[in-house]
Amino acid sequence: MRGGVRLAVLALLWGSTFLWIELALRGLSPLQVTFVRCLLGALVLTVACYASGRRLPRGRTVWRHIVVAAFFCNALPFALFSLGQQTVDSGLAGVLNATTPLWSIALGLALGSEHGLRPVRLTGLLLGFAGTILILAPWQSAGATGWGALAILGAAASYAVAFTYMGRTLVRRGTPTISLSAAQLVAASGLTAVALPVGGLESIDPGPVVVVAALVLSVFCTAITFHLTYRIINDEGATNAAVVGYLLPVVSVLLGAVVLGEGLSARVVLGMAVVLVGVGMTRRKDPTATAPARTGEAQAQAQAQEEEEAQESHASPRSKTRIPQ
Repeated sequence: MRGGVRLAVLALLWGSTFLWIELALRGLSPLQVTFVRCLLGALVLTVACYASGRRLPRGRTVWRHIVVAAFFCNALPFALFSLGQQTVDSGLAGVLNATTPLWSIALGLALGSEHGLRPVRLTGLLLGFAGTILILAPWQSAGATGWGALAILGAAASYAVAFTYMGRTLVRRGTPTISLSAAQLVAASGLTAVALPVGGLESIDPGPVVVVAALVLSVFCTAITFHLTYRIINDEGATNAAVVGYLLPVVSVLLGAVVLGEGLSARVVLGMAVVLVGVGMTRRKDPTATAPARTGEAQAQAQAQEEEEAQESHASPRSKTRIPQ
């Protein structure tokens, strides 16, 4: 139940991201939007980290992993979304981002972590994909999406890479998720700042709508959402974290229609219903599982992590130690 609530909150916040990006782009460039959401998000999580008695991680090993994760999970996809939404509606952006679970499954199969994917869950993933296709209706909008759509698809694929990488290298190593999420946004802020001279030095138009959109995007849709994502990866595995992408079309399309006046047809409503059914199927637990607190993927990742740490420390199974964080 707790995981389901986190998933629902994450979907609502994450799904509204595309609306706030659309509004923030009215006065900021794509790279400026990316930098602001990373910087303010990092500030919020860093304050929350130290207020809770935690601190940022230490050690070169963990920070190398954090920088790689920050690139694929924050700096790159945030920039691609802002670039893509210059020509793509917010609702359509949410639909295209819903391909993240498919990229995640493909990576899982390639890396061997999804070799035991159950038929019901696989059917749910395919059904969710069918729902997103029904919403997108490429047979009706061929040629209309262009490079913006490709940029958003690239962002979705980048998320899948990041979720898998974070699940294998950062979570379940003893470092609190609030510390990891804060550190990752700090790293993403640095990476984005380096790119600002390329396209982030244009004049800005900080009107009230732009300022509010930037604040909501940074605090709620970046800081809080990113921390919830880390918690889901930590508790349920990378693929389950990516499954939330199937709920994004429902939120993004509805908000786009209500707030921005974007189109909403019977076909789109039907597609969203199919998406929800698919998500329900992917969230089903295996009744034969002996450790309900962890998915099979999580167990495999934990075992692989322990073997890797044992090799790195050249220790026997009885005397191996954790890599310093």
